[in-house]
Amino acid sequence: MRKLCPNFDREDGLDTVLEVPIPEEMFASSNKSTLISWQNMRAWMRSSDRSHPSNMTAVFGGRQAELQLLIGVVGAPLIPIPISCDHETVSRNIQDHPIEASMAKYIVKQYIAAIGGENALNSIESMYAMGKVKMAASDFCSGEKSLNSNKGVKVKSLRSQGDMGGFVLWQKGTELWCLELVVSGCKISAGSDGKVAWRQTPWHHSHASRGPPRPLRRFLQGLDPKSTANLFSNSVCVGEKAVNDEDCFILKLEADSSMLKARSSNNVEIIRHTVWGYFSQRTGLLVQLEDSHLLRIKASGNNDSIFWETTMESQIQDYRTIDGVNIAHAGRTSVSLFRFGENSLSHSRTRMEEVWAIEEVDFNIKGLSMDCFLPPADLKKEDHDQTCGGLVTTTTTTSTNARLPFIIRSTSSRISASKVAALDLDDHENINRTERMKDP
Repeated sequence: MRKLCPNFDREDGLDTVLEVPIPEEMFASSNKSTLISWQNMRAWMRSSDRSHPSNMTAVFGGRQAELQLLIGVVGAPLIPIPISCDHETVSRNIQDHPIEASMAKYIVKQYIAAIGGENALNSIESMYAMGKVKMAASDFCSGEKSLNSNKGVKVKSLRSQGDMGGFVLWQKGTELWCLELVVSGCKISAGSDGKVAWRQTPWHHSHASRGPPRPLRRFLQGLDPKSTANLFSNSVCVGEKAVNDEDCFILKLEADSSMLKARSSNNVEIIRHTVWGYFSQRTGLLVQLEDSHLLRIKASGNNDSIFWETTMESQIQDYRTIDGVNIAHAGRTSVSLFRFGENSLSHSRTRMEEVWAIEEVDFNIKGLSMDCFLPPADLKKEDHDQTCGGLVTTTTTTSTNARLPFIIRSTSSRISASKVAALDLDDHENINRTERMKDP
């Protein structure tokens, strides 16, 4: 991963420290798509107004919609429910619960032991991770004719094509976290200060996610074992399944109706959101994470509705011991985005895939204070109050504008992270924007 880039303003000036490191493949590869990605990165960094639509089109051309879809859906999804800061529920007597819940708690206990033990997990107060990603998307089918057609559809292979990028993660406890991800020069930031989760993208102003703040899904892909244990401590065991020739126990967790209602609005209803964890019977480690959620969007002016079903499946691989804790360093995430409704012509399915690898992990980062997780200045949060006349929406603006300070780590390299914003799969602005991209 390259952490420095040339000074574009002065050729004799010092190199610029990249806030998000860039994979070396973008520099060394002769592949045309990777070279274009680096050219996009340079043009994006030199742009004086990166959020202007004309600048977006000039840099990314016709691929702007595809990049928005990839980063919007795969970049920074959240998990269904908040996670408790401790695992007291894991330590309780498992015999006090129904058999399915007791089995799940026992499996989580085995997972904690396999990951390094409670003492090792409790010694972690903060975390930093840096890695690289490669994303690709393809339209699988669209409309009734395509669903019944035998014609082949060109699918992008991650081995030869796709958009490359890097990301940086910071976390303190469970509620404080931030992410910066850059793919082909297009950047998304996401974060939580414990009170609100938000997001920020080049094509949209910063705004808050609905409902209480929830952790980033990337943390559960083998990076944050403590949050994984806390989450699945309230799950139930629903059976067994072989994953890549590995016999696994299946733990299931569903968001309750109150949580789904808190994340819904007048036009968008979240019907369900379910998470499955596949824990190896041999090693006790989490080897696959799957979640699926269904949305209903009410069409304006009529009673028709459009449904969106998003399914994400992550293979978690390459566990390595860092300071006594097993951390996954690689994986692959497959995403299926299915739109359907009463009109068969509105049916469409889009498949996306991400391959990720962790380059650096460190714990207990010095200097990582609460100020590092403050929301951006232009954050807009919608508060919903139930009144006798219906749902009333008020908008408030957060006036803080924080930047993460440069932090010197044991590797003697320096990385900064700017103000952050959170993206959720059920974010209504993102869904409506995707809807417009899908329409002819």
